[in-house]
This record gives sequence, C-alpha cells and structure tokens, in this order.
Amino acid sequence: IRRPPSSTLFPYTTLFRSDIAHLPAVVQKYLYYTKSVGQPKVKNFRAEFSGGMRGKPEDDYMKFHSVQYNFYEKPSRYFFMEASKMGLPATGLHLYQNERATFEVKMLNWLKVVDAKGDKMNQAETVTLFNDMCFIAPATLIDRRIFWESIDDTTVRGIYKNGNISISAVLFFNDKGELKNFISNDRYETDGNYYNSYPWATPVEDYKMMNGYFLPGKAKLIYRKPDGDFTYGEMEYISVKYNLNGFED
Repeated sequence: IRRPPSSTLFPYTTLFRSDIAHLPAVVQKYLYYTKSVGQPKVKNFRAEFSGGMRGKPEDDYMKFHSVQYNFYEKPSRYFFMEASKMGLPATGLHLYQNERATFEVKMLNWLKVVDAKGDKMNQAETVTLFNDMCFIAPATLIDRRIFWESIDDTTVRGIYKNGNISISAVLFFNDKGELKNFISNDRYETDGNYYNSYPWATPVEDYKMMNGYFLPGKAKLIYRKPDGDFTYGEMEYISVKYNLNGFED
C-alpha cells in the first residue's frame, strides 16, 4: 500500500514530477496524459453537465442539467440538478460536508420524493467525491487521504479515507493512459427508503481538452445488479473551472 508523505496535501503550487513519485506507475501515466503535471495543484472546481437520468430500467431518461462544486481541503461536494419528468419540473440536491451527506429530489420544487441521509448515504457520497477526483480533477490524486494498491499494469485499487469513513474503488486504465472505468462496492443505490449494495461503475469515453486538461467527455452511471447492469444515468461534461474563490459562476 502506497501513500504520499503528509506534507503533500495541497500547497497551492505547481504539480511537479516529484509530487507524484509515490503513485503507482499507471496513475502517474494518467496524470501526464491528462496534462495535470506542470499545472497548478487543484484545491476546488466547478463543473457543469447535461444528460439523462431514470429510476427504473423501463423508464425513459429524464433530461437534466447540473452544476456542482467540489472542495478538497475540507472535503465537500455540492451538486444541484434541474430536470423534468412527464413535463413537470424536478430538482435534485446532493450535499456532502463534514463527512455527512444528504440527497433530496423534489417535484414541482416542493414535493419531496427522495430524502436520503445517514451512515450509508455518507459512505456512498464519499465514493462519489473520490470518483470526481479521479475523472474531473486528477491532480487531486496526490491527496494524502488516498492509499494505493497496484493490481496489475493497468489496474489499481484506491482507498480513500475522510475522517471515520473509508471507501475503495478499482480503477481501470488502458494502454494509452486513459482511465476508462471506476468500480466500487461501497456506493449504495438509494431513494432514502432502501439502500441496496451493488457494484457501481462509471465507464467513460471521448477524452478531450477542457480548460487545459485532457478529460473524459462522456460518462455512464451503472449499478451491476444480479439480473443485469442497470444504466441509470448518462452525462456529458460541458465545462470545468479550477481553483475558484468560493462559489463562482
């Protein structure tokens, strides 16, 4: 198991080769591939997405637009989504701060149809935060809260610890250096009433230049259930901005 020294959390300077020397070789290759080395270390970001979500395999996708902010000195995530279902407006809000997470969905902006919170939700959103680090802000993978285990030349396990919460995921790379998939057994499927444990996968494609970084342009959100994979979301990255002064547009 490999982890960085405690001094490498986030002095907001350039990310140098020496900063990534402790990482598995395939993760180092990924940081070069994404153009993260030689650029400023990342303390936060704002990302914008569009795509489709659904609650059941037989449902049509409801179109959505989302904006999120992630902060990494004190790990936090704020994800706001606007969508419509059967012509009715819906909003979704993921909040993660101080090791606690909530997830709410409202129809007509007032009727709450999803209300998730508690230990399992805290764990699940810690997985999402780590997933964001891997795909949207690769420079943050030097974080001292991540422990690494090499599996083979193109596969590693990342163990991310935030306070009392510890989660893990397996990262799959290709020979080019692209991170192609992320699978974790620690992110529950939930609507607030149930919490089902299935492997959660987020395969990506269409790497392209965005704000100076080479990042995936599209992703799918999948639960691998016993009766088959359930793709509940498809999303496309619109924009990403790094190292903001708080909640900027």
